[in-house]
Amino acid sequence: MTTEPTSTPSSQTPLEEGQATAASAADAAPRQDSDAPEIAGYAPAAGPASHAAPLMLHMPVDVRNLSLALLALFASVALLHWASAVFIPIMLSLLLTIALRPAVEMMARRHVPRALGAGLLLVAIVAGLASTAWSLSDGAAQLVDSVPVAAKKVRDNLKARAGGSSPLDTVQKAATQIEQAANENSAASAAPRRGVQRVIVERPPFNIRDYLWSGTMGLMSALGQLMVVVFLTYFALASGNLFRDKLLRIAGTSLERRKVTIHVLQDITQQIQRYLLLQVFTSVLVGLATGAAYWALGLENAAVWGVVAAVLNLAPYIGSALVTGASALVAFLQFGTLDMAMAIGGASLVIHTLIGNLLTPWLTSRTSSMSPVAVFISVLAWGWLWGLWGLLLGIPVMMAVKAVCDRVEDLKAVGELLGD
Repeated sequence: MTTEPTSTPSSQTPLEEGQATAASAADAAPRQDSDAPEIAGYAPAAGPASHAAPLMLHMPVDVRNLSLALLALFASVALLHWASAVFIPIMLSLLLTIALRPAVEMMARRHVPRALGAGLLLVAIVAGLASTAWSLSDGAAQLVDSVPVAAKKVRDNLKARAGGSSPLDTVQKAATQIEQAANENSAASAAPRRGVQRVIVERPPFNIRDYLWSGTMGLMSALGQLMVVVFLTYFALASGNLFRDKLLRIAGTSLERRKVTIHVLQDITQQIQRYLLLQVFTSVLVGLATGAAYWALGLENAAVWGVVAAVLNLAPYIGSALVTGASALVAFLQFGTLDMAMAIGGASLVIHTLIGNLLTPWLTSRTSSMSPVAVFISVLAWGWLWGLWGLLLGIPVMMAVKAVCDRVEDLKAVGELLGD
């Protein structure tokens, strides 16, 4: 007779039995090696001798699209540089159109045709610029004629202060003597070989006709570009909202796309108009400060210098350098001392540094929602690309770029980089 084993009831509760089973399964499982990859979302506790691994950002990069974007960027920069003679007049005309559109619209509300109002406005501006240039031509000619005399006086003053020849003259004399000794030694030691003819390359003499011809051609080219800008601005002002309507038709029939297009155009117009008003304000401020400083120091024609400083303030860096150098030269001719020339030039330099290089970029960043770093970099980049015109047009172009990037989903990262 076989007796079946009887099972004794367990004293553990079902919860305790589950915990014991999980513990035994964990002990029976193989221990994970420390070099095995971590499970997503799980980070093992660092022991006393282990170092915490650095946080890594796993962001996939599409190499193909990135390469194509870089190639497109480089091609665009090369095209802008190569075709600068085409793009610069277009950008200038667009800038003038945005600046003068409110005046044309005001005349249109008074029942003046747009074509007539735009023509009268441009004629008045060109006539004002021409009369200003004509009134300043005599002073500019006198300044150019006085440059050699002023240079000689500066040199004599520096020699008198140094008590003899300047270090530059000493170095120049030493270099001349060394060159003469080297030529004599080479002529004495290396006699002309038989059958070898010594060739001396002489520079062609200075030809005033070639110089005048090149200068005349440069002046004619500048006048031609100016006429192109004037005509482009006139047609853009006379056409009214034709360009905006064409962009709306290109945007399609979607109401959302049309709204985005209108908002982009409004943002570009408002930011550029605020930027131009800011330039006028800072230029007037520079002119008043320069005129007051020159009047306090006793420089003649201080009011004229204030007007010149205000106009040249529109050209960043280059305008301040011209005003500083020219005013220091005129001060040296008037007072005859180097101290007053340095005082006049230093006053101009301080004014342009505080207002033009510190206050203007900060106010520009506030009015355009661009960071001061982006403003400064854009001025440098466009100045390298287009020279003086790049210094004038760089910030408005980047304002337009940021306005577009803020409204396009795929370009919001660029707008964020340019923003403050």
